[in-house]
Amino acid sequence: MNFTILPFDKIDSTNTEAINQAKRGAEEGLCIVAREQTAGRGRHGRTWISAKDAGLYFSLVLRPKIETHLLPLITLMTAVAAHNAIENAFKIECDIKWVNDIHVGGKKICGILAETVETEKDLAVIVGIGINLKSSNFPPELAETATSIENETGATPNLEKFLPILTSFLEKYCDLLYEDAEKIRKEWSSRSSYAFGKSVKIKLENETIYGITRGIEENGALRLELETGEVRIIHAGDVEQLRNI
Repeated sequence: MNFTILPFDKIDSTNTEAINQAKRGAEEGLCIVAREQTAGRGRHGRTWISAKDAGLYFSLVLRPKIETHLLPLITLMTAVAAHNAIENAFKIECDIKWVNDIHVGGKKICGILAETVETEKDLAVIVGIGINLKSSNFPPELAETATSIENETGATPNLEKFLPILTSFLEKYCDLLYEDAEKIRKEWSSRSSYAFGKSVKIKLENETIYGITRGIEENGALRLELETGEVRIIHAGDVEQLRNI
């Protein structure tokens, strides 16, 4: 994959810009990087706090060579790449929370948002990665649930040195996904404490359920064993670890 970095000082959303670029024919490997976002977003329309130089705001255009039903694995692939990049660059031990968050010590340090868009060329997938570099911009309600590279290392991270590490891992695991999706499922499961045996609460659109995680499906959906013994397949939801079920 050939990476092209398109930098912005300030932008509404790197994902929005990447979507527009994909519609105009951008090739796989185009990366939108901004120092600040005015309308950064996460899953379910949530706001992603994006103060100037406080985070990595990054979106990648992919034109995936996989079957449509496997597209959700792109989020898992990206989580593996981000996990490895953070650990490699900053020597921080990370955990992947299903489906799209990277945690350090139980606190969120990175979020991922994948969006699909039809283009004249073919289907494109835009993968947004937000990494908290500094905690100075956190509102009080995030202080207990989020952390940053600066918090964990005591040093201000160098974004210019980190970007090549991130793109290198993205290339590696994207190629692996295109080659053999099962390998990505294994890579993800080996890096996530949420893959097997985790007692969790999951908030769905119309209900909240409790259970123990029992691995992932072919497309990356989470298997959850309920107290009744029934196994539910979860395609989307907010997961929270429980001490006791």
